[in-house]
Amino acid sequence: MKLFDVYPLFDIVPVKGKDVYVYDENDTKYLDLYGGHAVISIGHSHPEYVKNISDQISKLGFYSNSIQNPLQVALADKLGQLSGCENYKLFLCNSGAEANENALKLASFKTGKKKVIAFKNGFHGRTSAAVAATDNQKITAPINAQQEVIFLEFGDLIGVEENLVQNETCAVIVEVIQGIGGLDEGTSEFYQGLERLCKQFNTLLIADEIQCGFGRTGDFFAFQKHGITPDIISMAKGMGNGFPIGGILIHTDIEASYGLLGTTFGGNHLACIAALTVIDVIQNENLMEHANAMSKYFIAKAQEISQIKTIKGRGLMLGLEFDVPIAEFRKTLIHKHHIFTGSSKNPNLLRILPPLTIQKEHFDVFFEALKSELV
Repeated sequence: MKLFDVYPLFDIVPVKGKDVYVYDENDTKYLDLYGGHAVISIGHSHPEYVKNISDQISKLGFYSNSIQNPLQVALADKLGQLSGCENYKLFLCNSGAEANENALKLASFKTGKKKVIAFKNGFHGRTSAAVAATDNQKITAPINAQQEVIFLEFGDLIGVEENLVQNETCAVIVEVIQGIGGLDEGTSEFYQGLERLCKQFNTLLIADEIQCGFGRTGDFFAFQKHGITPDIISMAKGMGNGFPIGGILIHTDIEASYGLLGTTFGGNHLACIAALTVIDVIQNENLMEHANAMSKYFIAKAQEISQIKTIKGRGLMLGLEFDVPIAEFRKTLIHKHHIFTGSSKNPNLLRILPPLTIQKEHFDVFFEALKSELV
């Protein structure tokens, strides 16, 4: 049997990782400035992470959500404390797509409405409603088209109001910083306007924090910079440092009932231990403060390179925009300099999403490689 061929693959086979490095089958060391799509938050094979997951699997790896799981309660408590979102309740699932799927479903349940407003260049996942709210027709099948989604320009408050006034929209879903779309971020006026309009027209505001959440921007959630209170916050990626886990934070104004949402594997014992460990390491190693410090260093170094047109993003969710496509340049960084970076929908943008444990000397290696290829 062969694999279903849907991924363009680099000819590299990682077999182990340590902190900001991965090693291939020939023991070649690669500097990981992409973190597997912003997933690796506390570094590859962090010793505390390895120990805690190993200890848990030796006791109990899984049981269903029909029993008590104190690890879920502990995760909700720690997550609320570190994020400052105590006025929410936690529902756990397995991925970012599933988080957004449940967020949209919950918004429809709450409001009794079915239309969704999303934004151009947004990406929210590949499941039914989530992919319909993703601005990429290539990955949207005809069966997904039954979802009623209105796509507006990122930042278009007038368009939002014109659609909300029709009283058919259950949710406005927005990435606070667009990931795959190219690291664009709206103004505080835009996000505050979304919150105001959603409250006015009985619509839920969903903040998609799947890529930008869990400390990556230097704040726990990216929306916190803008002084808003979303109705639902979706999260995944860096939440488990590679272990599959996702979740939504649901404002206490939204009531729960038995059977409203459900999952088989979501919130299992191993997933909870993974996320609890990530939270502990972020807190104990001051990784949010560190992300801000490393971001300043990165931006200062990038400003020295004239070929860089724009520096985008914040914290350790960063992008370098050039006047030309970066596809071949990425290949050179990987195969010649042994550095992983990321691409985006913007063909000229190089994305930088390293583990939050990155140090100045690692960025120095990257910028030396960058300069050597831009001469």
